[in-house]
Amino acid sequence: MYYEKKQCLYCGQVIQGRADKKFCDDQCRNNYNNQLKAVKNNEIRNINNALKKNRSILEELLRNSEGTFKVNREKLLEEGFQFKYHTHHYVNKKGNVYVYCYDYGYLELDQSSDWFLVVRKKSG
Repeated sequence: MYYEKKQCLYCGQVIQGRADKKFCDDQCRNNYNNQLKAVKNNEIRNINNALKKNRSILEELLRNSEGTFKVNREKLLEEGFQFKYHTHHYVNKKGNVYVYCYDYGYLELDQSSDWFLVVRKKSG
């Protein structure tokens, strides 16, 4: 009887052992699966990084202020803020829409003036 020699799916080396074995060792199996997951999770990772950066920018603006801070769109864009990435919205009783990146957010003060009020969500 002739058996076809199987090759490792990751490195291509000839596999010794069980007939259903796909990888030559655990390292090749892990590398293969990590490579598959990296391609699938790349977009998610990029979005999460953008959300974290947005939060960090808002946090830095509020660091030395008394709870709120007024900033214009140009300054946020200079810092690398990406308006399309946010975690949620909050509408207050007056109908104002706050856009949040986790616990830091902003309120567009006037659509024609490009000014924003940066806030931090109250805990509790």
